Amino acid sequence: MSDERNGPFLPKGRGALSAAVIGYLRGDGAPPDPDGALDADPYGDDLHLALYACYELHYRGFTGVRPELEWDPPLLAVRAALEQRFLDALRRDAAASGSLDDVLGGVLVEPVRGTGLSWFLQERGELRHLRAYAVQRSLYHLKEADPHTWVLPRLSGRAKAGMAAVQYDEYGAGRAERLHARLFADLMADLGLDATYGRYLDEGCAPMLVLVNLMSVFGLHRRLRGALVGHFAAVEITSSPASRRLARAMKRTGAGPAAEFFYTEHVEADAVHEQVVRHEVIGGLLEEEPELAADIAFGVTATTFVEDRLSERLLADWGA
Repeated sequence: MSDERNGPFLPKGRGALSAAVIGYLRGDGAPPDPDGALDADPYGDDLHLALYACYELHYRGFTGVRPELEWDPPLLAVRAALEQRFLDALRRDAAASGSLDDVLGGVLVEPVRGTGLSWFLQERGELRHLRAYAVQRSLYHLKEADPHTWVLPRLSGRAKAGMAAVQYDEYGAGRAERLHARLFADLMADLGLDATYGRYLDEGCAPMLVLVNLMSVFGLHRRLRGALVGHFAAVEITSSPASRRLARAMKRTGAGPAAEFFYTEHVEADAVHEQVVRHEVIGGLLEEEPELAADIAFGVTATTFVEDRLSERLLADWGA
């Protein structure tokens, strides 16, 4: 029996890998053969639901799943194979084509008129779109700051201090009602959605699972600390302008005060966070470990790549 009574329920499998992992967590058989990951779609539902289920053991676990399975050797062997398949594909498809300065400069540029998800929601989004968007993003925002916190013991000096300062804000600056995850739960309530942690895992599309797993794989591995910092930088740099558009969408559709506030809060907060992350976290890390510049750049480009895939998927679904 799980020691986390409030953990989400196990999801339904979406293929041989995920069904076997979920069955093993439930106590219904052996884990899949790690070699099964070799031919799996590196961005597909089956691999990423299996990987998400493995990672969730490091967060809140699942109702009815033994907590000892967090460090179960056969399950860790499967997780390692899934991770490798995913990372190999990312390094092929989302490799940085220039220097770290070039990569950061690319995400700092805000187009006069864009075509992505936040632009669509600002200009034409309806409440049904905003609800569908919140369902997907709940897998991210209800654990928003947690995977980034794993990098703190792997940093020192300016990088650690800067990262801790940003995380302090993410966790509500000591006030439970201001936790950013709590603010997103309030947004969901405004939209008439169930804000229970993990409630919409079965509804999560593959690109959304990929995005959450990206945070987890970078956060859980010390060797990927540079990529985690790059991921965090990409999130903070792009958050403020996107949040401004989403706040307008919430206001225009009458989504509710909490729904609008979640994004207006991020407009100001993330504009400040961007400066701290670029100058203190990245600057401090490169001061001590300049060899991590390529990994930081990879974290940025990988984040842009998976976010773009999510945007394309949702816009295609809505267009259909």
